[in-house]
Amino acid sequence: MRNKKINKVAVLGSGIMGSRIACHFANIGVEVLLLDIVPKEGPRNSIVDAALQTAVKTNPSPVYSKKVLGKISTGNFEDDMAKIAGYDWIIEVVVENLDIKKKVFEQVEQHRKPGTLVTSNTSGIPIHLMAEGRSDDFRANFCGTHFFNPPRYLRLLEIIPTPHTRPELVDFLMHYGDKFLGKTTVLCKDTPAFIANRVGVYSIMALLHLVEKMELTVEEVDKFTGPALGRPKSATFRTTDVVGLDTMIKVAKGLYDNCPDDKAHDLFKLPAYVEKMAANKWLGDKTSQGFYKKTKTAEGKTEILALDLKTLEYRPQVKVKSATLDQTKSIENVKDRMRVFAAGKDKTGELFRASFFGLFEYVSDRIPEIADELYRIDDAMRAGFGWDLGPFEVWDAVGVAEAIEGMKKYGHEAAAWVHEMLAAGNSSFYKVEDGVRKYYDIPSKSYKAVPGTEEFIILDNLRTNKLIWKNSGASIIDLGDGIINVEFHSKMNTIGGDTLQAINKAIDMAEKDYRGVVIGNDGANFSAGANVGMIFMMAVEQEWEELNMAVRLFQNTSMRIRYSSIPVVVAPHNLTLGGGCEFSLHADHVQLNAETYMGLVEFGVGVIPGGGGTKEFALRASDEYSDDQIVQQVLKDRFLTIGMAKVSTSAVEAFELGYLQKDKYSITMNRSRLIADAKARAIELADAGYTRPVPRKDIKVLGKQGLGIVYAGANTMYSGHYISEHDKKISEKLGWVMCGGDLSSPTEVTEQYLLDLEREAFLSLCGERKTLERIQSIVTKGKPLRN
Repeated sequence: MRNKKINKVAVLGSGIMGSRIACHFANIGVEVLLLDIVPKEGPRNSIVDAALQTAVKTNPSPVYSKKVLGKISTGNFEDDMAKIAGYDWIIEVVVENLDIKKKVFEQVEQHRKPGTLVTSNTSGIPIHLMAEGRSDDFRANFCGTHFFNPPRYLRLLEIIPTPHTRPELVDFLMHYGDKFLGKTTVLCKDTPAFIANRVGVYSIMALLHLVEKMELTVEEVDKFTGPALGRPKSATFRTTDVVGLDTMIKVAKGLYDNCPDDKAHDLFKLPAYVEKMAANKWLGDKTSQGFYKKTKTAEGKTEILALDLKTLEYRPQVKVKSATLDQTKSIENVKDRMRVFAAGKDKTGELFRASFFGLFEYVSDRIPEIADELYRIDDAMRAGFGWDLGPFEVWDAVGVAEAIEGMKKYGHEAAAWVHEMLAAGNSSFYKVEDGVRKYYDIPSKSYKAVPGTEEFIILDNLRTNKLIWKNSGASIIDLGDGIINVEFHSKMNTIGGDTLQAINKAIDMAEKDYRGVVIGNDGANFSAGANVGMIFMMAVEQEWEELNMAVRLFQNTSMRIRYSSIPVVVAPHNLTLGGGCEFSLHADHVQLNAETYMGLVEFGVGVIPGGGGTKEFALRASDEYSDDQIVQQVLKDRFLTIGMAKVSTSAVEAFELGYLQKDKYSITMNRSRLIADAKARAIELADAGYTRPVPRKDIKVLGKQGLGIVYAGANTMYSGHYISEHDKKISEKLGWVMCGGDLSSPTEVTEQYLLDLEREAFLSLCGERKTLERIQSIVTKGKPLRN
């Protein structure tokens, strides 16, 4: 059944979740029918149409590109329900009320074809209750599919079968969600709140009680439970404000009512301060105040106040200091920070121990209640709550045996199976053998490979046995089958001399002994671009020859990526800025994750793209010139993409902005598959008899004809106070390169000619005081400066 095609999906219910689920299916090219109720008055589709329009206007956007909206048609339950007969998958996303859901499924059964897949997106209603009274065929093809909000961005998809669901249908959904929807699919049991919300809400509720007991402030908790801990920047209370306190209360109440035998039952009762907040309607962003409140100062500046949990009054935020957090700053690997947190002597360490020791007990007790395998709980928490490490992974990082000793001091006890695991000589929940990650399987008391990951290449698992070369900024890893991978591991994966050395080394090695190169990594971002701190230092010290050589090396590396004798595939994801984008521009193929935010952003730090990016945009503009169009418009579009530092909001938009070329890129929905897909593409290119491309000597540049337009446009923008004088200067330098200088007429030039102009312009801008001020602002404050 894995080969079943899903061409058309009907989504029943157009609320916050329904409209966004519809958008995500449209993102992957599926035709969507979105239905909702008929309003009491007005146009019959006004509810569904308004809901879809609201969804599209939200930021971040639920769609990869506005163009995908053409895949969605709308209707209502009364006039259009019969249309579902022609759809492959029907997803119910109506209000969380069992009686209403059952009425909808009664309608669905009247129109669906036998064998059609039907699922519910409920977050808490028992799945088996919804299928009561339905036909055998309906029940065999019915299960829960719980997307997390927002469906495009949160990777978790919980699959919850009933006792009647066909096993092959479950297998199909697990595979389809992973490969085509880009999700981490987690098989759940039909228990209250399933897996992620059961564990996640326990964790939040335990923290809410601890805050009161330890007399912690809102700011302290969010500082202690944020990025340093491998959690989202919004941490605990800011996340609650975004999601809505009422939503969290609803799930907590459901768990309190439906899990009377849970050892942590009393923790699901609301602390008094949370009850008061709910009574006051301080629910977060939806009511403009929650744990935080945005206000205006007397000077008109925006100020975000924090709630004092004792007085329930808002006050200015207080800067949080912590010796434990200071210790973690120099530790890049999140796993390595866990022992520092566990040993912390201040409030940070105390909160870590008090919260995680309780969490360790809770998750070990939930097996086999909510899941039979421990890795499912970790998968759910990483994908649904944005944790870098799941609870069992944190436990491993702290040390299983050491944590158990600590748990006893805090009144917690691990489940019997954990003690049995240790007694048998197994010291961790996970281990890597021969590049394969394995988990401890409780029934068999042995380690097994994590199912579903056979098609993934996880670089972390290969580093021990497959590392073939390394320096401080990058590693070269053998992926097998003649393909090697260059992995960046500098901060934010910025590109410096070490990175460039690694890329050139990998291409040298591949040209001699391998078949192809992949440039990809498993970091949070592919690359934030060139190491501007290094550029700043050279410019301040006026080491112009060294800076010239560094820029030339960058350009030569980009050109080497394009003109080597073996295929080079670049595999970007998330932030792919500046130099990371330039490498992608020069690749034989770009295998990118759907969530790739690509752009040439150098203008913001006072320079132009200097690693071949400006040259490449001039080249691509040349290829787009034709006799039947105004060539200046093509130049203008390419110029503005760089001049406005446009960054794509998706892989699809990266193509629309001109960063990707038709037939030279492919999109991977699930980031876990990205390196494996890139490797497959490199093999495909090698098998097709890859030959070295020929450097271009036919790039048409417009010379003075184009410069006149660039200079006039820059002057107009400056006169209208839209750009600064320095912006005007950068614009003119950018135009100079893209037009090939002040040539008297359109002329064909070589790539090297443009690279030399690009490098000269880059270096001259680095000598400008205002450029150095911009770079300094980014380096020291992390913020762009417009001067």
